[in-house]
Amino acid sequence: MGDLEKMNIQWFPGHMTKARRMIEDNLKLVDAVCEILDARIPHASSNPDIVMLAGNKPRLTILNRTDLADPAVTKQWVRYFAERGSRVIETDAKSGKGVNAFIPAVRELLKEKVETYAAKGQAGRTLRVMILGIPNVGKSTFINRIAGRKAAVAGDRPGVTRGRQWISLENGLELMDTPGILWPRFESQEVGELLAITNAIKADVVDRETLAANFMLRLRKLYPDAIRERYKIDFSQQESGFDLLEKAALKRGFLVSRGEADLERMANTLLNEYHEGKLGRLSLEVPEDGSLGDRKPSD
Repeated sequence: MGDLEKMNIQWFPGHMTKARRMIEDNLKLVDAVCEILDARIPHASSNPDIVMLAGNKPRLTILNRTDLADPAVTKQWVRYFAERGSRVIETDAKSGKGVNAFIPAVRELLKEKVETYAAKGQAGRTLRVMILGIPNVGKSTFINRIAGRKAAVAGDRPGVTRGRQWISLENGLELMDTPGILWPRFESQEVGELLAITNAIKADVVDRETLAANFMLRLRKLYPDAIRERYKIDFSQQESGFDLLEKAALKRGFLVSRGEADLERMANTLLNEYHEGKLGRLSLEVPEDGSLGDRKPSD
């Protein structure tokens, strides 16, 4: 992306190793593994060890927050995961869209196991599914939708789900909820930024002005019209992310003393408006290489 500002993104969740061990220890208790991803950043929000951890357990991938993602890019991700042996469903847990496909998908995924149970005279035997996901991906909201009640503890801050808990569904299914944890995948600043932009990392561990400036550059490259239409500004390819942030702040009338642009307020506004979908349905990764590169999302 050229002139990205360097960021110091700190993340040392001490519970990560413990959570990984918990996942490994509990896998023997479940029949399938379901990972909930953020449809806008499926690569950055996925557990890089999921294939190894799951072993030969059937896998279901849920692309959540599809209401905020670029539909054309989401289709590419569905194909990507399907080609790698995972059943995929698209959901927006907040509104409930697509959630009803979960139980049929699990039953289809575990069809052979169900048939084996039936042959042994255990037709009603419970099927158990482990649910994984990073903080703030909508995991608790999804589980509550499936269960039709307030089954999981939901919170708007990362890491609010503690420990393991079982949620029994009426149709012979049990879900094992696991803590929302970040996986050890900070191999690049880009992954860290994507997690911060989508609110998976707590706001207080990053410099929001630098994050927003870099996000402006990302948007200029991928969705330039989104910036033009939302913030009523034009720009050249030579300008820095801070220049774009400043232009947007001045256009919005966000000023500090002596008429200077209030970059802090504009940074918060940009990130909040992205979270709320006000910039449009924007995906920040495509399957090929984990970034949109020079391709337009709608190509």
